[in-house]
Amino acid sequence: MLPNSFPDRNVCVLGLGYVGMTLAVAMADAGFQVHGVEIRGDILDKLAHGLPHFHEPGLAERLRHVLGRGRFSFGRTPECEHRHSVYIITVGTPLDRMGRVRTDMIEAATRQVAECLNDGDMVILRSTVKLGTTRGVVKPILDASGKRFDIAFCPERTLEGQALVELEQLPQIIGAESMDVAARASQIFGFLTPTTVKVSTPETAELIKLVDNTYRDVTFAFSNEIARLCNSLEISAAEVVRAGKLGYPRTNLPLPGPVGGPCLEKDPHILIEGAREHGVELEITAAGRHVNEAQPHEVAGFLHSLANSMQGFPREPTISLMGLAFKGRPETDDLRGTMAKPVFDELRARFPAARWRGFDAVVAPEQIRAFGLEPAASMDGAVRGANLAVILNNHPVFTSMPLPDLASRMDRPGFIYDFWNNFNSREVDLPEGTAYIALGGHGAVRFAHAG
Repeated sequence: MLPNSFPDRNVCVLGLGYVGMTLAVAMADAGFQVHGVEIRGDILDKLAHGLPHFHEPGLAERLRHVLGRGRFSFGRTPECEHRHSVYIITVGTPLDRMGRVRTDMIEAATRQVAECLNDGDMVILRSTVKLGTTRGVVKPILDASGKRFDIAFCPERTLEGQALVELEQLPQIIGAESMDVAARASQIFGFLTPTTVKVSTPETAELIKLVDNTYRDVTFAFSNEIARLCNSLEISAAEVVRAGKLGYPRTNLPLPGPVGGPCLEKDPHILIEGAREHGVELEITAAGRHVNEAQPHEVAGFLHSLANSMQGFPREPTISLMGLAFKGRPETDDLRGTMAKPVFDELRARFPAARWRGFDAVVAPEQIRAFGLEPAASMDGAVRGANLAVILNNHPVFTSMPLPDLASRMDRPGFIYDFWNNFNSREVDLPEGTAYIALGGHGAVRFAHAG
């Protein structure tokens, strides 16, 4: 627990999204006096009732605890009279319509900090940013205040669904202009995690964050490229991946699948943009992103062709999309960057007269309805009478679902398409008139027409 004598115990976190909220609650739970700044009224309304605005294991309970202990407050402004000595900026950095990273929210938050800044305060940028943002965007705004301050870039690297655990376990990267500043930031984060890693510049820390997510994006892209090849052959990509790495330590290819979410769909573009400004074209990074972004179009085209090849497939089919959050393990209700959206858009363009349903193990019915789908209360309700059911994320409920029973409830002809290879398509025994097809196994489709 934080000692009363610690000088940097008063912290202001600007931006209470997934990154800011989990950090603010974790710091308050560690003993810091935390004030959160958020401009979105719906989030503040939920906080006023002691509730977070998203699903994260353990967050609601810890939020109620720190609110009850008086260690966490919140509002629309930093409330300068609180005399915070540490400001942590965690606001979003979405891409604009041209695919370039926006910094307007970072600039606005930094201006708020500048209005409250006192000599000797510490400013930590935690948002995912383009190379050079700490020194080239944030610092000049703070310099204009005329105050003396310390500045560092300390990236967030937690996994949604286990953020509170990872805040206390993962090493925290510290990027600062001097060792004194790095030591100060390291001491602050040292009350959360036992390991901090000090690097020589803010740019180094900025690049580490972008490399972390881009590495995963490129790795998934290679797997999806192999799935493309397997789709054209009577070969299962899942079998290639699973058998190929069994007992063989030098290949660790993941299963193919949709690649999205608030980080992986965005961070490679931010890295490419920053590298280009330094005269470097990241060709592998760009190619990997292209493969992953093309997948919804390719799969929707396959499903449309398959439906057209089936005798009796209706002109107004019922189509169910299952697993709408951007990932299922660890589970989350986050729809930001979900690949369910481009898949839905591509399917809707090819099946304009379809009736649409949606099911997710975590996402609330009102969010499913806002997505453009009629919510189903269960998988059974989602597939009953459907002609096509598409499994879009890797939530455990799909691994254990009773596939033959669910297929028996479908209309005929009916088929289940699985982006995540939960079952071996060669071994499933389904009722007549139904089929199971997995990504990377298009060439091995076995469809038994009803008699």
